[in-house]
Amino acid sequence: MIKNFLTERRSWILLFIFLQCLLIFVAYLDNTIPLGPILYIVFLSAIVFFLFLVVRFNKETKFYQSLLEWDNTLDMTSFPAAESPFEKIIETTITSQTVRLKQDTTKNRIALEEEKDDLLAWIHEVKTPLTAMHLMIEKMDDTTMKNKLTVEWLRIHHLLDQQLHQKRLPFLENDLYIETVDLKLVIFKEIKDLQSWCIQKKIGFEVELEEASVLSDGKWLAFIIRQLLTNAVKYSEASDIKIKSYQENEQTIMTVEDFGRGIDPKDLPRIFDKGFTSTTNHQDHSATGMGLFLAKKAVKPLLITMEVTSTSGEGTTFSLIFPKRNDFTRITRM
Repeated sequence: MIKNFLTERRSWILLFIFLQCLLIFVAYLDNTIPLGPILYIVFLSAIVFFLFLVVRFNKETKFYQSLLEWDNTLDMTSFPAAESPFEKIIETTITSQTVRLKQDTTKNRIALEEEKDDLLAWIHEVKTPLTAMHLMIEKMDDTTMKNKLTVEWLRIHHLLDQQLHQKRLPFLENDLYIETVDLKLVIFKEIKDLQSWCIQKKIGFEVELEEASVLSDGKWLAFIIRQLLTNAVKYSEASDIKIKSYQENEQTIMTVEDFGRGIDPKDLPRIFDKGFTSTTNHQDHSATGMGLFLAKKAVKPLLITMEVTSTSGEGTTFSLIFPKRNDFTRITRM
């Protein structure tokens, strides 16, 4: 703050130094003016000017120091009080801008809530004809066409499901219900939903669950597993997907391993980024880049750690490391 103050008052300080030097120079040229007393006056003036700077520094920088320490959260109650005319100009300007920002923030929040509600209502409306379509597909006699239509129906269903959960993610912590979740029931339900797609791609599953249950939120855990299984099926062909669960260091670990095309090493740090769809097959228009992004966002409030290892051309393994049971006291206190 001292440096800023001296920089702000640089012109005044230079003017004072110039005037003192001019006085000494005139006394030096004019023999009628005694140099000794002039030097004494300059010395006293310098002391007075220094004390003046100290006083003005304490008085003028108090407002700006408080302004730097002000918690800029649009809360004007903690805003520093202005004293000088220039400080009052700053206070008036910031106050008016803050009021306008608060109004804009409120309008944007209301518009966002309305948009979210409209989208959620639309998703639920779309699910009705989608359900009817699924029932009609089930009644078809042509097995080949039935399987193809079921796969396309499944893709639409998953896209709607992603949109639904994406809008609910900001409020996930308010929606948590921690209970004992049967991994077998959750996994086999998700596998059953993917059955037609897996038959089309000749993909099977190997499930080995040493740990059959975990403490988590059943609805959101199912959503996370759904994204991992969908991702594994999408990038695999005529191979098995291995799902395992086991105990390690008092933590349950669940892995989903596929033997598909794998992930390029340069893409690995970016797979959880929103909208990232890989650089290996960038023309794949069916990829949205949202599944893993949403899964990564969903695991955080559940205290689950998600890890991934992959070898290009050989396959990918996603691991869900569940927290220790005592850690859930942190969730219940949220």
